[in-house]
Amino acid sequence: MPVQTQVKYPNRFDIVGSFLRPARLKRARADFAAGKLDQAGLTEVEDDEIKRLVAKEVELGLTDVTDGEFRRSWWHLDFLAGLTGADFFTPDHGFIFNGQETRKGGIRITGKVGYNPNHPFFKGFEFLNNLVPANVTAKQTIPSPSVLFPNEDAEIYDEYYHHDFNAFLADEIQAYQATIQHFYDLGCRYLQLDDTSWGMWASFSDKVINPDLKPLCEAAVTAINAIADNKPADLTLTMHVCRGNYDSNWAGAGSYDPVADYLAQLHIDGYFLEYDDERSGGFEPLAKLAANGRDQRVVLGLVTTKQPALEPVTTLKQRLTAASQYYPLDRLCLSPQCGFASTEEGNHLSEDDQWQKLNLVVQTAKAVWPEA
Repeated sequence: MPVQTQVKYPNRFDIVGSFLRPARLKRARADFAAGKLDQAGLTEVEDDEIKRLVAKEVELGLTDVTDGEFRRSWWHLDFLAGLTGADFFTPDHGFIFNGQETRKGGIRITGKVGYNPNHPFFKGFEFLNNLVPANVTAKQTIPSPSVLFPNEDAEIYDEYYHHDFNAFLADEIQAYQATIQHFYDLGCRYLQLDDTSWGMWASFSDKVINPDLKPLCEAAVTAINAIADNKPADLTLTMHVCRGNYDSNWAGAGSYDPVADYLAQLHIDGYFLEYDDERSGGFEPLAKLAANGRDQRVVLGLVTTKQPALEPVTTLKQRLTAASQYYPLDRLCLSPQCGFASTEEGNHLSEDDQWQKLNLVVQTAKAVWPEA
């Protein structure tokens, strides 16, 4: 398997991960679900569309690329269901996003959570890694361990540990450590944890974290740091903090203030933080990340993926300057606020809109950081 040369990531212009599913891929998935297409036929379409996507990413000048999450239906459930002891199921109702009910999906923990050497994401990464040219890095995205914390409101049900959270957490940490090591052995040198927990916990709090949520925040820090401290030194580990991204809608709103102290404790290499509208609050919490003494990059998601209108370049530059009052500009980066299709439905943009958004990110970053 190819192994990419280690460079500084996150890059000045970077991506969160998911891309709009092409119409051909959506048709193939529908035909597969209806029994009109077998697994081999679906995989062939996925392979073709991923090849097309990667070529477009490289043409745009991206130095790290993803497979767009084209083999997934959900950004998180497909990965979690691939671990041993975790099973996908269809609950009675979906999640509520700003008054909108999503498609239905959840996870039941029915056994000891563990590493699955045959997790389907491994083959997916091998395919992606074999596509990228020598000067481009294949980026793998997976949900953060906190996303699997038992929580019936998030449709994650514990049917095995009987509320022994410490036992669950210990098993989960081992599962993630082994899984990430397997990705590394396949050539992965850039892996991102996607985490909706921090954004939701912040939205459930007012300025300071809700006392009931403190144990969960502490457990998330424990899990993420256990993963970060165990990873190979030349594997870049980042985390994307999200407030929900479904059909151009959102689930949570609120500044980073309630969770900033916890985020500052993470031993990761970089943060992807949503800052595309007023729901994210101000840049002041970045000061706590700057004061933690770690050489981390913060990627500001100033370009929304929820609607097609392009942000003015002058506005993006002004916001980067404003953020630099709290975090050094030489450790800031720019990206879209989230993926374009965290689920296969996708947001309300066209593929052309999507690429214009990404080109805006690239060109703005090159103007702000000429070395990019």
